[in-house]
Amino acid sequence: KAARKPESKKVEEELGPSPRAFGRLVRPLVFTIGFTGCSFGSAAIWQYESLKSRVQSYFDELRADWLEKVRPQKRGDIRKEINQWWNSLSEGQRTVTGIIAANAIVFCCWRVPSLQRFMIRYFTANPASRTLCSPMILSTFSHFSFFHMAANMYVLWSFSTSAVSMLGREQFMAVYLSAGVISTFVSYVCKMATGRFGPSLGASGAIMTVLAAVCTKMPEAKLAIIFLPMFTFTAGNALKAIVAMDTAGLVLGWRFFDHAAHLGGAMFGIWYVLFGHELIWKNREPFVKLWHDFRTRRGPGGGGGGGGDRGGAI
Repeated sequence: KAARKPESKKVEEELGPSPRAFGRLVRPLVFTIGFTGCSFGSAAIWQYESLKSRVQSYFDELRADWLEKVRPQKRGDIRKEINQWWNSLSEGQRTVTGIIAANAIVFCCWRVPSLQRFMIRYFTANPASRTLCSPMILSTFSHFSFFHMAANMYVLWSFSTSAVSMLGREQFMAVYLSAGVISTFVSYVCKMATGRFGPSLGASGAIMTVLAAVCTKMPEAKLAIIFLPMFTFTAGNALKAIVAMDTAGLVLGWRFFDHAAHLGGAMFGIWYVLFGHELIWKNREPFVKLWHDFRTRRGPGGGGGGGGDRGGAI
């Protein structure tokens, strides 16, 4: 999540009164708690519905395979080639494709001059702004620089397979979306405390959560930098180096990156792997049962399996 100042005059017009008043953090705090709860609740329902439809999907796939065999093949069938490409991706890569697409769309919106004021108001996060809550999630899909977006999306793509294998796609999405809001709230707190205001945008805070979760779960995994593949290092050491750099940036007041958001994302990722999964995801059964009872009361088709863990989830 980089700190930038696109169209500084327009940014100034969006500032609210008394930016140093810590009471302005109450609504962002409530929003963070509420959004995180909704993210995990929605993920639990999504997993429940996925488990219910799994058998039906299996028979649909068998029927589709049979039709594919008996139907005459078309040369250069674009749909078939796209399907083959899609099926060649890992579940993690398929999961983050939508996130990457959303980031690309928002990046294109930044190129439209008539949308600049709207983008600054809703797609940059600044505790001194008049709009505090919605930018906490929208800014995590927002990049003003192509290099910034490309670097973030490359890291997300690279770690997606491990992260989704570890958490399952539903839990991964809940963690990712919650991380975006939590890292932004940490940024808000630090900006209020230091008085170093300015708009922030980018997916780095959420991606730091993904990176930290994978590195904490698999600290001995070998990593390398894309431009220097001959140098390898363990995931645990990489995480320590990143946290140390962002801590130094926060203490020394470096302004190029939003180091507070990075640290907030990293701390959330570490905490979630060590404690959060047991405290939150493992205890979703009562909520899933409520949803199951609600679906059952709605009539036929509402029944189904409970909310057991997915295969491959930690």
